[in-house]
Amino acid sequence: MLKFLTKLDYLLKETFLGLLRGGWMNWAAVSTVTVLLFLVGLSLQTSWQVEGLLKQFGSQLQLSVYLESGIQAVNIEPLVANMPEVASVEVITKEQAWTKLVKELGLTDIEGANQQLGGNPLVDEMKVKALNPQVVPNLATRLAKLEGVDVVQYIDEAVKRIAQLHRGLSWVTLTITIILTSTAIAVTTTTIRLIVMARRREIEMMQLVGATSAWIYLPFILQGISFGLVGAAISWSFTSLTQQFLNRLLANQPDFLQFISKGLQLTAYQTLLLPLILLGFGAVVGLMGSLFAVRKFAR
Repeated sequence: MLKFLTKLDYLLKETFLGLLRGGWMNWAAVSTVTVLLFLVGLSLQTSWQVEGLLKQFGSQLQLSVYLESGIQAVNIEPLVANMPEVASVEVITKEQAWTKLVKELGLTDIEGANQQLGGNPLVDEMKVKALNPQVVPNLATRLAKLEGVDVVQYIDEAVKRIAQLHRGLSWVTLTITIILTSTAIAVTTTTIRLIVMARRREIEMMQLVGATSAWIYLPFILQGISFGLVGAAISWSFTSLTQQFLNRLLANQPDFLQFISKGLQLTAYQTLLLPLILLGFGAVVGLMGSLFAVRKFAR
């Protein structure tokens, strides 16, 4: 146990001294990793938020079923309510819809408006809420085939647009991640390689006294991992500040934007998972960069 602690103390001291000797070269590697992980974290967070927005819209999806003139909704409502895809049904009679429309137009004489138009021109309507967004298209088709139904409308187009945005963001995220990961590994490799070259005389002396390559170069590998972990911590703080700023910005907006902001909230699991992903990804990038740097010297 004492021998293990002695070795661990040596590795940590050598890693710390190597970081001190790196100077501005360390900052070049850390800043590159920070930019990479900030964009990765922001893209991942945005992807989760778009998924949440899809679920938010999906949970609020309603189908507006307009009946033919002369058909009463109360006669069709039981049939619709018994469909397995239906969560709830709200009946809006043409009288209720007409009263609401007249008030919205600022008219006070409802009877006069009826006389001018020759009666109530509206039809009965049913607001049908589906169990989940996946069944909405099939449910709309079934409702449209019912006798007495004229038109079925729903906001499927908005959900499709958001889904297309989600797919596009996924491809953009993948492309940016590949490019910046290659750049971060290259910068880390160059930084570690310069540090190794600056200490080549010390390394030669350690080889002469019988030190193994693993023992010599392990501190440099730990330095690379440190670059990734520090960059991950900084990028996570920037990502958290960005999310807090967005939440404050949407907090005082109109009701519709507040509705959207609910879908943009991350779950507790996602909030915990994001820094773990960034730390893990940063450590892997730093590890790969340092391994590439010391491989040539180790040979």
